[in-house]
Amino acid sequence: MRRSTFTVLERRTRSSRNTDRPVKAILCTRFGTADDLTLADIAEPVAGPGEVVTTVKAVGLNFYDTLIVAGRYQKQPPLPFSPGGEFAGVVESVGTGVKGFAPGDRVIGYVTHGAARERMAVPADKLIKYDNGLEFDRAAALTIIYGTAMHALRDRAQLKRGETLAVLGAAGGVGLAAVELGKLMGARVIACASTDDKLAFARAHGADETVNYTTEDLRDALKRLGGEHGIDVIFDPIGDRYSEAALRAIAWEGRHLVVGFAAGEIPKLPLNLTLLKGCAVVGVYFGDWVRREHQRYRDTIVALAQLAADGKLSCHVDHAYPLAEFPQALKSLSERRAMGKVIVRP
Repeated sequence: MRRSTFTVLERRTRSSRNTDRPVKAILCTRFGTADDLTLADIAEPVAGPGEVVTTVKAVGLNFYDTLIVAGRYQKQPPLPFSPGGEFAGVVESVGTGVKGFAPGDRVIGYVTHGAARERMAVPADKLIKYDNGLEFDRAAALTIIYGTAMHALRDRAQLKRGETLAVLGAAGGVGLAAVELGKLMGARVIACASTDDKLAFARAHGADETVNYTTEDLRDALKRLGGEHGIDVIFDPIGDRYSEAALRAIAWEGRHLVVGFAAGEIPKLPLNLTLLKGCAVVGVYFGDWVRREHQRYRDTIVALAQLAADGKLSCHVDHAYPLAEFPQALKSLSERRAMGKVIVRP
């Protein structure tokens, strides 16, 4: 990773900003790999109208951060930008017209990108205040993975108590969230992952059954565990060849949730399978759901944060890195080594 004093600052810090207190930030100045990121000094943020300046205590990383840095995500911010779509922090100051926030408040933020820095100015509607004692690391691990899993299972699949849920990539951040929420919702959960260590981890977090799809055929294993009825809901954040294999074990009127493609390839599914099973392949787009149903999203995050504070959701942190080691943190995701959440502490 390159280190520099960044002279062409991002749009939000270009004008009328106090530069007496430079802020450390990770910047993507060109699309590439984690090693192309820059640790830079940028200007101190100032809260404009409707904005809140927060000290960033912890940033939650997600697989899509690897895509946005590579220029491969469906929505790309203009260069330069900071990665990091979610964070937990403390309010420093508020701009004109802001209500409901005051210096010292603890907040959770969902910003899609921009959080990998020590302090940032954020539109107030991107923040949710919380005061339940949840640690910053766990609060930063909450929004995207648990929000996505809850939206997928509750809203898109309408998962019912007693149904069978198969979770692919079950030891990753969003997979683990689906395992835990599936159990809370009363499902029988089958965790599917690539190593026995990951499966043991998923079982420790509530999975009832496990499948190692490196050593066992995924379709055959799910058919065996699903029995004559089949798998009611498939939670699929990995794609590639695993999607069709799982779909072939789905139940009549089952729901296959398309969450992401962490394994690399976007699969092409034979539609005759959906006809023969009367099943649905259902897209899950968390970011657009947040935009379209913002109050429901906010209510969901408040409820999830309380479940985490009560010990009902782990928000498990695999490892926490300092800001200067952001590239190593990102590589742990791209190389699929992390179990649970990866955190960066600016």
